[in-house]
Amino acid sequence: MARMILWRLVQFPLILGAIFVVTLTLAWIVPGDPLDTDDGREIAPEIKAAMLKQYNMDEGPVKFGVSYLKGLVFGTDRGWPDFGPSLAYKEERVSDMIMDSLPVSIMLGSSALAVALFIGTVSGVIGALRPGSALDLSSLAVALLGISLPNFVTGSILLAVFAGAWGWFPAGGWDSSWHMVLPAVTLGIAPAAYIARLVRLGLADIMSSDYIRTARAKGLSQHRALFEHALKVAYLPVLSFMGPAAASVMTGSFVIEKLFNIPGMGDHFVKSVINKDQFLILGVVLTFSTMLVLFNLIVDVAYAWIDPRIDLA
Repeated sequence: MARMILWRLVQFPLILGAIFVVTLTLAWIVPGDPLDTDDGREIAPEIKAAMLKQYNMDEGPVKFGVSYLKGLVFGTDRGWPDFGPSLAYKEERVSDMIMDSLPVSIMLGSSALAVALFIGTVSGVIGALRPGSALDLSSLAVALLGISLPNFVTGSILLAVFAGAWGWFPAGGWDSSWHMVLPAVTLGIAPAAYIARLVRLGLADIMSSDYIRTARAKGLSQHRALFEHALKVAYLPVLSFMGPAAASVMTGSFVIEKLFNIPGMGDHFVKSVINKDQFLILGVVLTFSTMLVLFNLIVDVAYAWIDPRIDLA
């Protein structure tokens, strides 16, 4: 396992470097000028030239990228890492904006993954123990809807029903734990459907295996066989899925944060693309990419810990 962790850490800067190059290229070629004023008026040429030189954007993306990486890796007098200034938000540093919004996005993503694990595990266990029952069919129907509908459609429906019609939850904002429920459920429904299917199929196969039948023949109850033996093995495919699920939740949160008016990084990313704010685009993308690479490493370690026979090196 130590060799696997070391190899992943060696890959880490290479992956982030490739993401940086692709993101910078796309951000640079997007039409528009981030230095224009909000009302569409162009800045005087001499002022624009001075601003481009100040931000190291006057000699193309290569020089800008090298300068940006220096500040990111070695830091500046403003701190480390330094993602640079925001071009759209005057007198704002990208690092400060990320530090303010990152905890919100992490809390939302973690809540969505917790919802997905809970709903998916419960639905999968019910389906494995009582196939064809009313609860099983209901969970399958919800799972089908969760997979079929885009999350912004699911979020709009939840808002209309639970916030608009019934008034059980607030329609938007991020002031209390109640504000977290609808966006977390919106993001968690789709991965919960896949988790339910993986758990159900895994348990159905494991519960019919020879060693489980032997344990049952020796007097072990069905519930103990399921929760003490079968569920642990059935969760291996779920762990493999958690990496893509985290990526889906993180990228899906961009739209959901706008829909529910949540002050997270997704809101910053949408506005940065609209404003062509290269510093903010790079800062948000690199932060999310770092989180996803680390999460995949954690999943790999957990996978090897649960089943030591697996060699991930």
